[in-house]
Amino acid sequence: MGKIICGIQQMGIGVPDVQDIWSWYRQNFGINVRIFEEAAEAPLMTRYTGGEVHSRTATLALSMEGGGGFEIWQFTSRPTEKAKFDIQLGDYGLFACRIKSRDVKASHQFISKNNPDKTSSLYTTPHGELHFFVTDPNGNLFNIVEEKTIFQKTKFEGLTGGVAGAMIGVSDIEKAMKLYADILGYSTVCYDVTDHFDCFENIPSGSGKFRRVLLAHPEERKGPFAPLLGPTKIELIQSIDRTDCKSIFKDRFWGDWGFIHLCFDVQGMEALKTECEANGFPFTVDSGDTFDMGEAGGRFAYVEDPDGTWIEFVETHKVPVMKKIGWYINLKNKPQGKALPKWMLKAMGMNKVK
Repeated sequence: MGKIICGIQQMGIGVPDVQDIWSWYRQNFGINVRIFEEAAEAPLMTRYTGGEVHSRTATLALSMEGGGGFEIWQFTSRPTEKAKFDIQLGDYGLFACRIKSRDVKASHQFISKNNPDKTSSLYTTPHGELHFFVTDPNGNLFNIVEEKTIFQKTKFEGLTGGVAGAMIGVSDIEKAMKLYADILGYSTVCYDVTDHFDCFENIPSGSGKFRRVLLAHPEERKGPFAPLLGPTKIELIQSIDRTDCKSIFKDRFWGDWGFIHLCFDVQGMEALKTECEANGFPFTVDSGDTFDMGEAGGRFAYVEDPDGTWIEFVETHKVPVMKKIGWYINLKNKPQGKALPKWMLKAMGMNKVK
């Protein structure tokens, strides 16, 4: 059984207060469907939490417009720590989360009305698409980008969906491509431009010179949730003139304040493990068989990109459709690459939170 990258399942976001920030994400991005909410210890992550087991609460939420979800994550055994330095463009790691919009102008109007001081102007990407940035109340940067593919039209006024990829700071784009293009399948180059960019002018260190490479996957993603997760893109950013770039999570724990990991829904974890190891990206964490997340379950693993950015893989075994009536989907024996029926995926929307 080979490996299949089914799409971006979620962006992990470390926060000081889950409920507070999720309310903002519902109001501004329409990410309002709760898949699970769970409080537990994280014993398998001690490699990245100072050798100690820490407790946390996590909520996985998504939008029925399609796109990846947010895993909103909060330590309960210690405070959630911010970076001790100002994060700047070119630093290594998950710098911005891409959010899909079927009408970027309308989304800009809606979001800027609610967040006038936190929303950038509209800009055009090097390949001619409108986009803009908005900063959430915790200081995390989101890039609202054009993506016409939708799973289901919702009544959300902002016309945005879920996660459409990420902007990732790297020290060497060619080295990073070995993971993102070769293993994760983002092998189509939409643009590769080195310049000064006006869209970065209000971002710390954004006036510098950068190489930007936007990567897409050439084929439609396959798998149980692929129609819902939809197409995504990864933008790699490399500073040309900064000499003081550092890891965004330098001297902090996994789970601390900010974008903690980018998680891919996968099938064929063993084949993926073999491929990652052969290419110099060994699994640093591996839950082995089914890891129980209370309302959901699966096998999860982590690799690091060449700069130490955390990439998570989840092979989903069990997921709730309607908890109230005990309706769960068991995916363990389903054929690889086959999408769940659309009506079943739409039924997940019944877990909407107002």
